[in-house]
Order: sequence, then C-alpha cells, then structure tokens
Amino acid sequence: MDRLDAMAVLLAVVEHGSLSAASRALHTPLPTVSRKIAELEAHLGVRLMTRTSRRILLTEAGESYVAATREILERVEEAERRASGEYVALKGDLTMTAPLVFGRLHLLPIVADFLKAFPEINIHLTMSDRTISLADEHIDIALRISELPDSSLIAIRLGSIRTTTYANPDYLKRHSRPSNPDELKDHDCIAFKGVLSTRLWTFRDGAKHIEVPIRTRLSVNTAEAAVDAAAAGLGITRVMAYQAKRAVDAGLLVPLLEDFEPKASSVHLLHLSEGLMPLKLRTFLDFATPRLRELLK
Repeated sequence: MDRLDAMAVLLAVVEHGSLSAASRALHTPLPTVSRKIAELEAHLGVRLMTRTSRRILLTEAGESYVAATREILERVEEAERRASGEYVALKGDLTMTAPLVFGRLHLLPIVADFLKAFPEINIHLTMSDRTISLADEHIDIALRISELPDSSLIAIRLGSIRTTTYANPDYLKRHSRPSNPDELKDHDCIAFKGVLSTRLWTFRDGAKHIEVPIRTRLSVNTAEAAVDAAAAGLGITRVMAYQAKRAVDAGLLVPLLEDFEPKASSVHLLHLSEGLMPLKLRTFLDFATPRLRELLK
C-alpha cells in the first residue's frame, strides 16, 4: 500500500463528502477509492469512517487521523516545493482569488504585467464574490474588500473603497434628487442582492448609523447588472465606487447622498502565515502591492 496515496484519497473523501464524489474529483474508479480506504483502515486496525446512505461520518479515531494526515501531506507538499527550488527560484504556480468586478478591472491587468515579467510563474485566478477559505481551497493570495476578522492570515492593507449611491442624470430630471436617505422611499431602487439588503440600506448620519427602507423595483445578483440598470435610468442603485467608476466617467451615473456614506471598506491582500515564504509569492506581493495602492488612492 502506498500510504501517502491512501492518505490523499482519505482527505478527498472527507473534503468531498462521499466515496463517489472523491472518485470523480480524483478521476479514479470508485472501487479503487473504496479499496484504498479499506487498506488504510486494515493497516491502522481501526475504522476511520461510518458510511450512511447520505454521507460519510468520521469516527473519533478518524477525526484524529484526518487532522494528522492533513498536516503530514501539507509538510510533504512543502518539502517538495523546497526541493523543486520554488523557495529560491522564480518559478511555479500561484493561486489567487478576488471579487468579480475588482478582479477583472484592476487585479487582472496587474497579473498580466506580472506574467510578462516572470515567464516561469503561472497564475490561477478565481474571481468570485464568495469568501473563499485560503487553507481549505489551497489559495496563496486573496484580495478582500471588507473589515477582517481576527485570524492567522497575514494582511497587507492596500487602501479603502467607498459604498456610494448613484443615479442616471436623466432619471434625476424625471424625479426629485434625494437630499437625505429618508427620501429614497419615494424612488425606484435597484438592489444588489446578496451583498446589500433588498429592503434596507444603511447610511451614516454623523456618528449614528441609520437603516432606510427602500422600494426595490429591481434586484440583481451582480454589481455590473445593478450599474447597467441604473445607467439605463431605471432607478437609484448602491454599489462600491470602483464598480461604478466607468459609468461615472462616461457621465451615465452621478453620486448621491455623499454626506451620508458609511465608513469606507478596507482592501487587503491576504496570505497564509508561513515561516519561509516561496520566492514567487514574495515577488508577486512586492510587484502588486504598490500598484494596487496607487489605484486606491
């Protein structure tokens, strides 16, 4: 039995929730996956998991063994990276994640310049507004626009971004321009579902936070759609300033209620804490950080 291979199969089963899901993820026949788990249990002399009709449940011994397995495989992977020279040579793969619009507009051009400058480094960039776990999904770098909870992640602050209310000038000709958030109840609003509420928008009046009910004529699930709908004159929307920048520059949107904006959201680059950082990671952080800070001035 190849013990490391069996351990990797065990982790795949745990992470994907079933033998069949692990089989698909590993591109390995289901009987092979089942056999390797059985061989590992026989070698250890304990049952690691209980199979129900719907999912896999780890035994107490299984919980302990999976935790140790994850640590062992991570150390093996780090040893292989060291041996391959990625700690002293500019080569290898980097995995990153960033919010959809910010990633496309601002991070992707920096990534393109970086790849031109360092031809032996490859980058896998996932753009998603979902918060992705760096440890669970093996991400090297994440760009986050939010206040950060306490964690073991290393954070590099890049700047901040405002959340602002916008409308098309033609819409404002047909409707009175709101002078305070309470007047939004008389306007058609376009809500960015999933990030901001479709019923209440939060503003700041001095030191006080206020929640204002809105009349949602349209709710969408991307900032781009909200910006496009507002630019077409359908109503007032609320997005982060960078998401509306192109429409503002083109004269399709104008900001509203700027005196009532909430505190700006911080922007960070995050990476996992490590004693020794791969050179490719350090080089990208040194390359991208000043460029992103310049964008966020």
